Amino acid sequence: MKFRKMMGVTAAFLCAALALSGCGSTGETAYRIGIVQQDEHSSLDAATQGFEDKLMELLGEENITFDYQNAQGEQANSTTIATKFVSDGCDLILANGTTALQSAAAATADIPIVGTSVTDYIAAGAVNSNEKPGRNVTGVSDLAPVDQQIQLLMKLVPDTKKVGIVYCSAEPNSAYQAKLAEAELDKEGIAWAEFTAADSNEVQSVVTKAVGECDALYIPTDNTIANNTEIVKNVAVPAGIPVVTGEEGMCSGCGLATLSISYYDLGVKAAEMAYEILTNGADPAQMAIGYVTDGITEKYNADIAEALNITIPEDMVAIEN
Repeated sequence: MKFRKMMGVTAAFLCAALALSGCGSTGETAYRIGIVQQDEHSSLDAATQGFEDKLMELLGEENITFDYQNAQGEQANSTTIATKFVSDGCDLILANGTTALQSAAAATADIPIVGTSVTDYIAAGAVNSNEKPGRNVTGVSDLAPVDQQIQLLMKLVPDTKKVGIVYCSAEPNSAYQAKLAEAELDKEGIAWAEFTAADSNEVQSVVTKAVGECDALYIPTDNTIANNTEIVKNVAVPAGIPVVTGEEGMCSGCGLATLSISYYDLGVKAAEMAYEILTNGADPAQMAIGYVTDGITEKYNADIAEALNITIPEDMVAIEN
């Protein structure tokens, strides 16, 4: 993410210049956007990049500065970052990830917050309803159709009798998706069991237990697992256990297949919402949570399909690694 780092440097110099010149005395409006990203992996990176690219297109690069900060998966870091954005007087905060959103929402009731890469804003405790958030928070959900993901698993592995659902217990959005998956499996009469890791240290032991008890695994969008896909692959593939994941980045690391949305497009949609707030006075409290409905595609990991000797339908798209 060299571009983002360069933007951070540019932002620092530009903010200093604005301070010396009286911040906006030229008549131009320069918006300062704080970006708190929950962790560093391909999906969240893509969402941030989509947000930056689209907002610069809409506002003009000369009229915006980004203060990008990565919390490295730590809630305490998210809180510190969000608090600094408030004290710095940012015009808007992009919260990329659930804990990032929760930290930003706790830090301010005044500065507009746009979330992205968040599955369920209500479960995260950030809004009152998806239709009318009721406070200074709105954003875009990364919820892909979980029922169709389960159907994809059944199509590729039709003899599955028990599915292990693996996720981090500290991530409420993952738990929400797990319940949706369980409901679909119940409807299809397929047994399931949850296997949850409290943090990254438990991922290997949890996945090892899951592959020992199940015919296939389903892993929803989950930042902890996304940062440990190599561990998942190294346990599941030698055991001959296929994994269907909630998004493409995880699938490229450890999965057989996914029904995925574009996280770059999530960022683009978040930027469009931010633009309406910044320039047209839109009220986040009245802006419904958005969804990306285009570009949902069945994709597969060709290397893992070959390793598991699973035949992939011709209409599925191979992930480019």
